[in-house]
Amino acid sequence: MPERGPATTPSHDSSPEPPSAPAATASLTRARRTSLLVTFVLGGLTALPPLSMDMYLPALPQVTGALNSSAATIQLTLTACLAGMALGQLVIGPMSDRWGRRRPLLVGMAVYVLATAICALAPTAELLISFRLLQGLAGAAGVVIARAVVRDLYDGDEMARFFSTLMLISGAAPIVAPLIGGQVLRFADWRGVFVVLTGVGAVLTLMVWRGLGETLPPERRHTGGVGSALRTMRGLLGDRVFTGYTLTGGFAFAALFSYISASPFVVQEIYGASPQTFSLLFGLNSVGLILVGQINGKLLVGRVSLDKVLAVGLAVVTASTVSLLLMTTGVFGEVGLVPVATALFVLMSAMGIVLPNTNAQALMRTPHAAGSASALLGTSSFLVGAIASPLVGIAGEDTAVPMALVQLVCAVLAASCFLVLCRPWQKRGAPAVPATAGN
Repeated sequence: MPERGPATTPSHDSSPEPPSAPAATASLTRARRTSLLVTFVLGGLTALPPLSMDMYLPALPQVTGALNSSAATIQLTLTACLAGMALGQLVIGPMSDRWGRRRPLLVGMAVYVLATAICALAPTAELLISFRLLQGLAGAAGVVIARAVVRDLYDGDEMARFFSTLMLISGAAPIVAPLIGGQVLRFADWRGVFVVLTGVGAVLTLMVWRGLGETLPPERRHTGGVGSALRTMRGLLGDRVFTGYTLTGGFAFAALFSYISASPFVVQEIYGASPQTFSLLFGLNSVGLILVGQINGKLLVGRVSLDKVLAVGLAVVTASTVSLLLMTTGVFGEVGLVPVATALFVLMSAMGIVLPNTNAQALMRTPHAAGSASALLGTSSFLVGAIASPLVGIAGEDTAVPMALVQLVCAVLAASCFLVLCRPWQKRGAPAVPATAGN
């Protein structure tokens, strides 16, 4: 299906006379600039979760000592932010189907900036956990509405390509964020990380205000209340294929987040790497994710079935988690950082195939309720990730076995949901249309 241009693209002159060449060129240039700006804004919004998580990762051991807390307690600051993003999407997604994308997004971003600023001042671990939860609830507006906007603007293979393009931007966040976090720790303590995040949130809010127009016209909005939103979500979950892709992406993300949560302790505490070395390895893994994502969008989409590509990605993720478990349990003897880092690199890179394609395949079935569908996609990912996060530290800071085991279980569950619910070998029926009030 052909690409639908962004709603912010300027309209063409209605005059019957053909425009002059300079005027036509200027109009095309303005349209391209607008489209590019929208791409950067959406990329920034989807980058907000990794920025909020990954810039803070090098500081986790320092926060543990500064607030006199255990590693498990400080890992709850990650879990709280992730749980907030999960629950926030469940509320904000349907709101954006009713009131449009722009207003809920701006309110959410403003609260995110305020909550992040308070995190920088938190005197106790309990208060930090509380405001990380609020930070996640507000930051959910960015990621859930960004996906809904993509669904408003694109369809079919074009949507899958655009998700891969967004990964070029959002995938750069895990590269830059730990590097920035590591450098901030050279000149300030962990609170400086939240000061930087506050500035990033403020800049992104300004970009949304100036650069992102409304993409959901009034005639396509849902006019019902909470009951209508719940009926819409029930209808979406009644679509077996949509639910399959949602769970597949959710469990895959949980395998990824298990790495994000545990890697600061595994790399720095178990293998003795410095915060700067950890940041470098984390950034290298993100480069792999970006490169594979671009291969997916530029070379594979439109040439190979999305389901076939997704199956390969899930197989690679599963194989890498098996190798990690074998290494961490000592099957291959005493292994150093390099083999473990290599397996983690393969896992992260394969996510460049799995995540954009599960999102695209699920949202293709939901043009009628993109906000609610995006909320269910995001909530499943962040909620399962939040559950997996504390499990990776359950055996303490001296072993990486829990991380590898949680990753393997999540990878197997993701592949199982794909095979059992999506049934990629079968011809698909029409997607279920949820009942909505006022439409």
